[in-house]
Amino acid sequence: MVEPEERPSVAGQRLGAPESMGISTLEPGQRPPTMPPGRRVSIRVQMLDDTQEVFEVSQRASGKVLFDLVCAHLNLIEGDYFSLEYQDQRKMTVWLDLLKPILKQIRRPKNTILRFVVKFFPPDHTQLLEELTRYLFALQIKHDLACGRLTCNESSAALLVSHIVQSEIGDFDEVQCKQHLLNNKYIPVQDALMDKIIEYHRKHVGQTPAESDYQLLEIARRLEMYGVRLYPAKDREGTKLSLAVAHSGVLVFQGHTKINAFNWSKVRKLSFKRKRFLIKLRPDLNQSSCQDTLEFMMGSRDCCKVFWKICVEYHAFFRLFEEPKPKPKPVLFTRGSSFRFSGRTQRQVIDYVKDTEFKKVPFERKHSKIQYNSSFSPSPPRLCAEGQGERNASASGHQMDSPIGCTQVTVENRALQRYTESLTSQTNGCRNGTPDEADTRLKPSPSKQQAEHLSTGPVSRSPQHSESPSAGQVMVNGQKQSLNLGQSPDGRQPSPLTSPLLTDAGFIRTDDEDEVRRKRFPTDKAYFIAKELLTTERTYLKDLEVITVSFQKSVEKDEAMPDSLRNLIFANFEPVCKFHETFLKDVEQRLAQWEGRSNAHIKGDYQRIGDVMLKNIQGLKLLTAHLQKHSEALLELERMCRSSRKLEGLCRDFELQKVCYLPLNIFFLRPLHRLMHYKQILERLCKHYPPTHDDFRDSRAALADVSEMVVQLHGTLIKMENFQKLLELKKDLIGIDNLALPGREFIRLGCLSKLSGKGLQQRMFFLFNDVLMYTSRGMTASNQFKVHGQLPLYGMTIRESEDEWGVPHSFTLFGQRQSVVVAASSASEMEKWVEDIKMAIELADKCNGPSAEILSSSFTDSKSPEESSADQESDDDLSASRTSLEWQTPHRSNTTVHVCWHRNTSVSMVDFSVALENQLSGNLLRKFKNSNGWQKLWVVFTNFSLFFYKTHQDEYPLASLPLLGYSITIPSESENIHKDYVFKLHFKSHVYYFRSESEYTFERWMEVIRSATCSSSHIRSLSRKEPHVY
Repeated sequence: MVEPEERPSVAGQRLGAPESMGISTLEPGQRPPTMPPGRRVSIRVQMLDDTQEVFEVSQRASGKVLFDLVCAHLNLIEGDYFSLEYQDQRKMTVWLDLLKPILKQIRRPKNTILRFVVKFFPPDHTQLLEELTRYLFALQIKHDLACGRLTCNESSAALLVSHIVQSEIGDFDEVQCKQHLLNNKYIPVQDALMDKIIEYHRKHVGQTPAESDYQLLEIARRLEMYGVRLYPAKDREGTKLSLAVAHSGVLVFQGHTKINAFNWSKVRKLSFKRKRFLIKLRPDLNQSSCQDTLEFMMGSRDCCKVFWKICVEYHAFFRLFEEPKPKPKPVLFTRGSSFRFSGRTQRQVIDYVKDTEFKKVPFERKHSKIQYNSSFSPSPPRLCAEGQGERNASASGHQMDSPIGCTQVTVENRALQRYTESLTSQTNGCRNGTPDEADTRLKPSPSKQQAEHLSTGPVSRSPQHSESPSAGQVMVNGQKQSLNLGQSPDGRQPSPLTSPLLTDAGFIRTDDEDEVRRKRFPTDKAYFIAKELLTTERTYLKDLEVITVSFQKSVEKDEAMPDSLRNLIFANFEPVCKFHETFLKDVEQRLAQWEGRSNAHIKGDYQRIGDVMLKNIQGLKLLTAHLQKHSEALLELERMCRSSRKLEGLCRDFELQKVCYLPLNIFFLRPLHRLMHYKQILERLCKHYPPTHDDFRDSRAALADVSEMVVQLHGTLIKMENFQKLLELKKDLIGIDNLALPGREFIRLGCLSKLSGKGLQQRMFFLFNDVLMYTSRGMTASNQFKVHGQLPLYGMTIRESEDEWGVPHSFTLFGQRQSVVVAASSASEMEKWVEDIKMAIELADKCNGPSAEILSSSFTDSKSPEESSADQESDDDLSASRTSLEWQTPHRSNTTVHVCWHRNTSVSMVDFSVALENQLSGNLLRKFKNSNGWQKLWVVFTNFSLFFYKTHQDEYPLASLPLLGYSITIPSESENIHKDYVFKLHFKSHVYYFRSESEYTFERWMEVIRSATCSSSHIRSLSRKEPHVY
C-alpha cells in the first residue's frame, strides 16, 4: 500500500508544473482563495461539451471561487474569456457575478444548472494562445450553430459543419459521413445541405482536429453574427430592434442584419434609466447636426441593467490595459451602480500567458469517431504500471482533500464520446503529435509502451494525482472501487475536457518533454522524405493555381488576350493542375495512414511512398505533351505583350497582386522544375532504402521514369530558364530595348564599384555571353536601373590592377573602344567576376564577333578614368536623365537586382537555377533575436527568399525575407537557444532563429538555404548543361 504524498493535490494543477496555478483571474504566483468555512452545497455546471459536473463549495463562497474551480478542473489558463451563466427566478439569462456570494445570486442551487460558456469573443482567434482555449471556442461555435444563434449563408454553414465533421470522425468516408450527419444535427437546415457538406468534407483529408478547429474559428470570426447575443429593444419610433455588444463597441440589429455600430472611441457614456438604455456619443466635428444621445427602450429595468453590465465588461476587457480599481465607498449615500469589471483584461491575459512557461504546453488530440460503440471496440487493457491507474481514475472525479474544497465530477450525458476511442488508442501506445511538432509520430512496440509507462515516475508523483492503494482502485466516498482505464466512479466516461485526458499519457506535455519523446522514438527518415513530398506538393499546386485560377480570372475580366493564346495557356495548364490535385490527395491520404491519423480500416503496410510515386509518375508521363507546350505558351505570351500594350499592362498589373509573389513567367516553368524535385526526392529515398526494402523496387522504378522525363525536357528547361531571366531583367532595366536577343545567355549580375573622376561609384553590372552592361539606379518611381554603357566581350582583355590604382580587389577591363576600372567588395566576389568574365570572353572569341546591334547600341565612352569627371552617368545628372520608358507604373522593389544592389553582392545564372529547383516548404518555428517565444509559420523557400504564411492554405505570403547576403550558422552556447535542430540567419544586425522538427528537415533547410547564400561561378553553369548532372 502506497502512502499518499503529504501535500494535498489540487484539481487541475498541471502535472510537473510549478506552483503558479494559472487560473483565470489570479495573478502569477498566487493560489486560489481558500474555501470559506461553512456548510457545503453542490453546484452543477454544464460544460461546453454538454457534460455536467458537480462542484462542492461553501455556502459563503463567492462566484470567483466556483469559477476558479471550474478553470482548475479544465486546466484552463485563458479562463478570462469564459464565464458562468444561469437563469434567474425571472427566467432571464444572467452572468454569475464573481464578486458576490453564490447563494445571494442563486436562490435554489439544487435546481439550477450553470453553464460554462464563452463570454468575450476576440476579433481574431489567433489571439488565443492555447490550443485548449481554441478547442473550447470551437465547441461554443458548434453550439451557437445548432441553436440558430450563429446565422450565415448556406455555403458558410456547410463549410463550418464539414470542419466539425472532420474533427469528429476524421478523414472522409462517404458512407460513414452520411450516417454521421443523419445521427447528428449541427444546423437546423442540415438535411438540405447534406450534399454540400459532404463535398466540403471530401477536401479536408489529412486535417487534424486542431487544424479543423482553427479553420472553424477562421470562418466563424468573419460572420456578422459571430459572438453576438441579441437583447430585444425598440427605438424612439417603436421599431423593433436588437442591441448587442462586441469587442469594437455597441451594435444595433434589425432581425439578423446589422444596421448600425457605435465604436468605443465614439461612445462617451453608457447609462440606463428604468427601461431606457442611453448611449451618449462624442461630438462629431464634421457633422454639425449630430445627435448627442441615443435612446432605446428595453423590456424592463432588469433587462437594461443586464445589457449595461455586459457593455461595461466588454469595454473594460478589450479596451483597458489593466483591471479598473474599485471606487472608494461613499460615507453617506451612494449614487448610481457600484458594479465594475473584475478580472484581467485581454492585454493582461495575453501578457501573462506569454510570460509563463505555460505558453508552450501543447494540447494533443487524435481523430476519433463520435459514434463509438464499446461492444465493437477493443476493451481497454489493464494498467501496465502502478501509478497509471490513479492518474486516470483521479481525473474521473474522486474526492480529494484540498484547501479549495471537494470536486466531484458527474457526467450526465455523452454528447462528446469522440475522446473514448482516443483514450483506448492511448492505452495501446498509439501516439499522435501536435501540429507544432509537425506530425512527428510513431507507433511504439509493446515493449517500448511498457517502458514508457514505467518511466513516468515524475507524473505519478505529481501533486495533481495522489497515489492510490493499488493500480486501478480509487477511494470514492470512503470506499474502494475498481476502475478500468478512463472510467469514472459512476461507471461512465469522464468529461473529455478534464485535464488528464488532454494528452495520450494522462498528462500535459511540456516543450522539453516533447523533445525527449522525439529523441526517444525517432521516426524513420523515409517518413520525413515523404513529408517533404507532401509539403512541396502543396506549394506546387498553389503555384499552378496562380496560372489556372488567379491569372485566368484576371484575363477573363479583360479582352486583351487573344483566344488562341488563352487556349494555349490554360488548355495545357489545367490538365496538369487537375492531375496534381489527385496526386496531392493520394499523398495526403498515405501520410495520414502512415501517421495513424486516418480512419481507414483496411490492414496493410502504409509506411511507404514509392508505390504512390510510381503510380503518379506513370500518369504524369501521359501529360508530357502538355509540359512541352508550357515553354511555347511563355514565348507566345511574351510575343503578344510586345505587340499589345493592353496585354502588357494586364500582365504587369497582375504581377503587382499579392497572389503573384514571384515574377509571372517563373510560374510557367514550375512544372519543369517540379520534375527535378521528384527526381531529387526519389534519389534520397533510394539512397536511404536498402535493396531488400519493400518500397525500394517501386521507388527505383519511379526514379527511372522521372529521370527519363527529365532527360527529355532538359534542353527545353535550360533554354526557358535563360529566356525567363532575360525577360525578368528587361523589366528592371531602362535604356535598352533589345535585351532578349536570340542566342544571348545571362551569366551574372551584381554590384561593382566603377572608378571615375569622382572616385568609386556603385554600379550594377550585368554579364551576358556577348556583352557586359553597367547601370546605375535611376531616380524614378519604379526604381529601375538605367543602362549607361555596354562593353562588347569580343576582343576584351582583363587584368588585375590593385597595385596600379591602389584600390583593393580592383581589375581593369580593356575593350576595343574603351576601358573600365572596377572594384569588387571582397576577394571572393572579385574571383567570381574575373572567372566568369574570362569564361564569357572565351565564348565570345569563339563566335564570329560582336553583332552589329551590340556595336550600334554601345556607348562611345572611351574616356580614361581621369577624364571622366563629367561622365554623363554621374549621380548629379540622374534626376535629369529621363527616357520614354520611365512612364511605367511602379515595379517591384524587392527583385533580385534590387537586393543585390542594397546588399552589395552578386549572383550567377546557376544560382538562379538552383534556387528555383531546390524549392522547399514546411512548418518552421521562428524566433527573433530579442523575442521570448517561437512563432509557428508555414515557410516556402524559392527564388533566393523565404516566404512566410500562417498556414499552407493561405493564398499569399504575409512577408518575405530575401536571403542574398545572409549567413546561415548554428547558434552558439552564448545565445541560450537550448533547442535541437535550430539554425540561425544573420545579416549585419538582423538575426533570425528557425527551428525544424527533425534532423532530416534541419539538414534539408540548411542545404537549400546555403544554396541561396553561397554564390557559384559560371563554370558550374556550363557543367550544368550536361544532362547527366541531374
